[in-house]
Amino acid sequence: MASTFSAHAGPSSLPSSALNPRRHVNVHAEHVSDVSNTEYPGHYPGEDHSWNLAKFEKSLRVEVQRLSQRSIEFDLVGVDASIANAFRRIMIAEVPTMAIERVYVYNNTSVIHDEVLAHRLGLVPLDVNPRLFEFVHEDKEGKLTDRNTLVFSLDVTCEADKSGPREKGAPRRYINEYVTSGDLIFRPAGEQVSVLSEGSANYSPGPTNKNIVLAKLRPGQQIEMELHAVKGVGKEHAKWSPVATASYRLHPLILLNPSKPVPPHLAEKFARCFSPGVVQIGSNGEVSIDQRAMRKESMSREVFRHKEFEGCVQLKRIRDWFIYTVESEGPHPPQELLPEAIQVMRSKIADIRRAAEALLAGADGEQEGAGQGQGDGDGDVSMRDA
Repeated sequence: MASTFSAHAGPSSLPSSALNPRRHVNVHAEHVSDVSNTEYPGHYPGEDHSWNLAKFEKSLRVEVQRLSQRSIEFDLVGVDASIANAFRRIMIAEVPTMAIERVYVYNNTSVIHDEVLAHRLGLVPLDVNPRLFEFVHEDKEGKLTDRNTLVFSLDVTCEADKSGPREKGAPRRYINEYVTSGDLIFRPAGEQVSVLSEGSANYSPGPTNKNIVLAKLRPGQQIEMELHAVKGVGKEHAKWSPVATASYRLHPLILLNPSKPVPPHLAEKFARCFSPGVVQIGSNGEVSIDQRAMRKESMSREVFRHKEFEGCVQLKRIRDWFIYTVESEGPHPPQELLPEAIQVMRSKIADIRRAAEALLAGADGEQEGAGQGQGDGDGDVSMRDA
């Protein structure tokens, strides 16, 4: 029955391969079906579905759909859900950034406790390229240098504004009433000025947003601190996560049944069952699907609640077509987050390869030792650094 359904008329942006039923997850009124990929060796008789690099390169596609200063929406097509989810998790938890880790409080007479203020400072995203810094290694006694640590100072004192006449009943005015992220002052050390300038003489490390309110003060109150920012990853603490959110969803697919068209007098009701703009209505009441707007469909299944539309439409999702939405909150432009995640994954794969090679080398050595009567013969293999 699936072959009798079609995308029907309307602007087209979907490749013909998107209509392949093997790529579809079927959405029903109360459940989904065909959620797993079936194109693997031995499933279809007479078909070879062993992994092939040339075939993978042909089907792989990355397309940017929307890009702004802080967010991006792009399509990743032709990969398994496990790979797509790995990229999402790496973007959230394993792409390194710089964040405030140590706070040295010299004076804090505000109403905010030191620990709470330190936590707020740690969550301030910093506009600093983490590639220029090293991780602080605990096995090296955590020695702080200009290569792994940025130093900021925060010194704000609130005073009453006595300039100008004050009208009766008017609210009092204060100087430095609010302590904001823009009050953080970078204190360069070593070669940081030349390294961080990156060809721009006006560049100075600081928060990505200088209007984040950290505390409120009243006359006589002061906050004086020294802050140390180090390199880290989001799986250690959320303050090092480079994204505000990173999510994906499967591309929707709406197929109309040519043998049972939607009655013209019900076309408006049918269109209201979908996201705005997805369903187009012709002058004669004929219904069609705008394939460019189809990606906006929320798949609410509202159409399945109406008996008069039974058999008129099928709802599906394309199993290997992922629509990512990523919001950057760190130093990385949104278009750089996926390449950064790919780089992290490549390094993890390289670690696995080195560990496997060390395992094999150790196994070969033990076998040779056993042949010479020098092994214990229990078959255990110890991991060694490659």
